[in-house]
Amino acid sequence: MAINLWSVAVASGLLTAMAAAEPALAQKPGGILRLSHFDSPASMSILEESTVAALRPAMGVFNNLVMYKQDVPQASLQSIVPDLATSWSWNEEGTELTFPLRQGVKWHDGKPFTAKDVKCTWDLLTGKANEKLRIDPRKSWYTNLEEVIVKSDYEVTFRLKRPQPALIALLASGWSPVYPCHVPPRDMRSHPIGTGPFKFVEFKPNESIKLTRNPDYWKPGRPYLDGIEYTIIKEIATRNLAFFAGKFDVTSRSFPSRVPSC
Repeated sequence: MAINLWSVAVASGLLTAMAAAEPALAQKPGGILRLSHFDSPASMSILEESTVAALRPAMGVFNNLVMYKQDVPQASLQSIVPDLATSWSWNEEGTELTFPLRQGVKWHDGKPFTAKDVKCTWDLLTGKANEKLRIDPRKSWYTNLEEVIVKSDYEVTFRLKRPQPALIALLASGWSPVYPCHVPPRDMRSHPIGTGPFKFVEFKPNESIKLTRNPDYWKPGRPYLDGIEYTIIKEIATRNLAFFAGKFDVTSRSFPSRVPSC
């Protein structure tokens, strides 16, 4: 138990150092973070998956419109901060949520991020797009969403059927990344393209997942790491032994049955 608690503390410290708003004291950039991973995801498409086996390694590839501030211990409406959006505002009736968007952000393939990508993402999630998700685990999250309106290249409005103040909390979830309009959903399953701090390198089912640093990331100086490598080991005892042997930098208790799927 002491080892597990220590491991969780180390993991939390590393993640905080990677994502905190200000550079950590004596932060030294570079290096590959080596992690064990408890299961092999069905795909690398967050929008089509419902377990953290996909979410944990894929989150670093993407950005949300908004996110929970990473150095706040407990998530709340007050801890939500902009990400691809620069701010947000509600209309007086509480039925329209408008986001000005960051300019100069690029997808990992070099194409520019615009408001059309936001609309395409939520058209996919609500079943309005010509392209279809193979499965859509969180479609019910957006039953109150009437439409996403592109007001300019860098502004979108979420129009609701009725007021829903908690919509902003759904958009801050790790399950709510923005997808590129120009990449078909089928391609996102095997080679996701995002705007995030890490680029996808490869996914070998039941073996490994590899990410590399995005040198063009829109947050200056980020990420600190050169890459992240996940080795898939389903048995917890084997994962622990590999950690003790020095094959991984971090280990923690992982019981998939105790982790919420949404």
